[in-house]
Amino acid sequence: MNSQDIRSTFLDFFKNKKHSIVPSAPMVLKDDPTLMFVNSGMAPFKEYFLGNAQPKNNRIADSQKCLRVSGKHNDLEEVGYDTYHHTLFEMLGNWSFGDYFKKEAIAWAWELLTEVYKIDKDILYVTVFEGSDDADNLGMDTEAYDIWKEYISEDRILKGNKKDNFWEMGDQGPCGPCSEIHVDIRSAEEKAKVDGKSLVNEDHPQVVEIWNLVFMQYNRKADGSLEELPNKHIDTGMGFERLCMVLQNKTSNYDTDVFTPLIREIETITHKDYGKEDKVDVAIRVISDHVRAVAFSIADGQLPSNNGAGYVIRRILRRAVRYGFTFLDKNEPFIYRLVNVLVEKMGQAFPELKAQKQLIENVIKEEETSFLRTLEQGLTILDRIVETAKGIEISGSKVFELKDTYGFPEDLTDLILREKGFTYNKEDYKKRLEEQQSRGRKASELKSDDWTILIEDEEQEFVGYDTLETNVKITKYRKVTSKKDGEMYQLVFNLTPFYAEGGGQVGDKGYLEDQHGDVVYILDTKKENNVAIHLTKNLPANITEKFKATVDAKQRYRTECNHTATHLLHQALREILGDHVEQKGSAVHSKYLRFDFSHFSKMTVEELRDVENFVNARIESKLPLQEQRNVPMEKALEEGAMALFGEKYGDAVRTIRFGQSIELCGGTHVNNTADIWHFKIVSESAVAAGIRRIEAITNDAVKSYFHDNNRAFFEMKDLLNNAKEPVKALQNLQEENTALKKQIEQLLKDKAQNIKGQLKSEIKEINGVNFLAKKLDLDASGIKDLCFELGSQFDNLFLLFGAENNGKAILSCYISKNLVESKGLNAGTIVRELGKHIQGGGGGQPFFATAGGKNPDGINAALSAVEAYLA
Repeated sequence: MNSQDIRSTFLDFFKNKKHSIVPSAPMVLKDDPTLMFVNSGMAPFKEYFLGNAQPKNNRIADSQKCLRVSGKHNDLEEVGYDTYHHTLFEMLGNWSFGDYFKKEAIAWAWELLTEVYKIDKDILYVTVFEGSDDADNLGMDTEAYDIWKEYISEDRILKGNKKDNFWEMGDQGPCGPCSEIHVDIRSAEEKAKVDGKSLVNEDHPQVVEIWNLVFMQYNRKADGSLEELPNKHIDTGMGFERLCMVLQNKTSNYDTDVFTPLIREIETITHKDYGKEDKVDVAIRVISDHVRAVAFSIADGQLPSNNGAGYVIRRILRRAVRYGFTFLDKNEPFIYRLVNVLVEKMGQAFPELKAQKQLIENVIKEEETSFLRTLEQGLTILDRIVETAKGIEISGSKVFELKDTYGFPEDLTDLILREKGFTYNKEDYKKRLEEQQSRGRKASELKSDDWTILIEDEEQEFVGYDTLETNVKITKYRKVTSKKDGEMYQLVFNLTPFYAEGGGQVGDKGYLEDQHGDVVYILDTKKENNVAIHLTKNLPANITEKFKATVDAKQRYRTECNHTATHLLHQALREILGDHVEQKGSAVHSKYLRFDFSHFSKMTVEELRDVENFVNARIESKLPLQEQRNVPMEKALEEGAMALFGEKYGDAVRTIRFGQSIELCGGTHVNNTADIWHFKIVSESAVAAGIRRIEAITNDAVKSYFHDNNRAFFEMKDLLNNAKEPVKALQNLQEENTALKKQIEQLLKDKAQNIKGQLKSEIKEINGVNFLAKKLDLDASGIKDLCFELGSQFDNLFLLFGAENNGKAILSCYISKNLVESKGLNAGTIVRELGKHIQGGGGGQPFFATAGGKNPDGINAALSAVEAYLA
């Protein structure tokens, strides 16, 4: 059974069990502050487990893309070295939200594995939670144990500890005991020697967990205590890659058809054979795994970058590049060439790969090229460190700096040092690394109390599309503390006019006013698990009363102008540049808008002008807002609404239309394009390969822009004596300035020639060296020319010239090359030392170097010091 059949068989099985089959959610999370990526199958459904929303069907099944490379669930360093860990993996799962529970979940799992997939019952083991002796004081999951006895002999039901058999989504939230299904695919000879049950959960490569059935029945509170959930849920996750290994009779995930096409392509490109050398095998496994993670991330809208989720993706890709560089002898980009094979293999199940293929290839290739340059630079620096080492042990701090400053991997440094017969202080390196990580944890650390529930309210209502002011009640609140913001309070209302940050649009600000006229300011509004969270510095005094919630109307209006303009901008770019343009990110603030889009070249001045004109024409056309709420997704797409890759949409969506522009959007907008007043692009730049960025302004910001430009124009005109044609007057000034510069350059050259004649007579011999140290009235360029002209006429020449330019000191040192070789003199070393006299520093080549400083009074001291040094 090939991998595509295995996946479809799973989904068809649960479809027959009355489950709704849903597509995989985007892997990159945008409205969950606790996670960067979906790291388990349940992550997209957290809002259902928390009771913040109701699913259309209480039974769901899917194949979810997951990424485990950061935080609690981090498999990155195992990837490649074993045969069953991955960064990106598919999690096959079936879910029950308050519907069926343990009996059905266990029965269906056993039926699918043994009757449909025909896995031999004698190679399966199951585990159940044995209970805990800690503060939770939980007993054994006898319910699950008794159910399993109906299907499998008791000697194959193993009792697991809290670490292995109690699943929690985090420090707080829904959790519960779980029952794992393990498979033993060892040979008969191996099984005869060692009983399989002793290898369960012992990281044996052929005795692995294949499916985890989680029974969500508790809620973990901030103080660590547990409480029963009002509804019990089922959350299961089966590793697709491991299932393929079992069903295809392989002993490694990498030997299944999920990975073999990628491995064959790597062999072809690198001329290395898989299966002959351990180091090569590890490298090939790393690359075949990592290209999947990076490709899916880019398809879901997350580009490599220097921070947050983008940094994680860049780190994964760079790990793949350095394994290719080190073990496959690839010092040129090649990983991007694997994307075509990946799309052929997985594009049917995940159409986003097909749609984004060109972008994925371009971004990966550019990242490869950039990091290979970094590796070359790091190798040069490492060679210099080795050359200047006083022993065979290199400082751990230097290795850390090489990694932190230049991005050169520590394990690659270790490998190269060992090849050269060197080591480094690993304890010192670990200390520096831990200090950095500790600073990062403290900066991002967020502590939160349990929610205090004031009113049981199942689902919050957003009324902010229709009003900016309404009466509300606080349903729950909690205190949160962070190093960045200090002590804050998060409030949840029964209904809210405040738009919560999402879809690129910032959250609303405003205030709450109680019946006594006391005001508490809302500083921001965020979304967490489908609930609007309102941030404030102070807790309202009369918290159980009714409040009037008022949104900052001016900020909302400016934001709406910018958000509406992004829709028109998107339409303009597709009209003028082509249908290949797709939105790749946006940021909509009250002061400006930022719009990222796919396009493979810098926009011309004419294209930018055409885009501006296109948008402003729609503004002048006074197009009214046509909004539709709760439209079935299929109907919205049929009507031409544009959906964005990487966004998670529900069954019912909201469409926003202005003329021919129609998009799926949950943000807020003006009622008529005329409200925008005017649209102005202020910059266009590159973000990554094939991704451009436009920053623009509207309304009040454009008025300020034109006002400032107008004032600058009249100030310039005043400086030009109110010339009737200021542009022509400015051109004339530029021409005059160019001519005068040429005259000055010629005068300085003549001056230097006159000085050179005078200086020849002042050169004196000290210990066989022709020496001169003098302060000159020339600029740095003139002094350099003078040094080399004198150097061409005198052997064994040592010059030090000082000068003062614009209140700054300059020192220039010239040494004949034969002196550099015969006497070991170095101009760079000398000026660095002499630079102390002028309170500065410098450097250069052994035969010519310069130093700059802020103390011109120290020039004479430097000149005297060098003569004493030479004498």
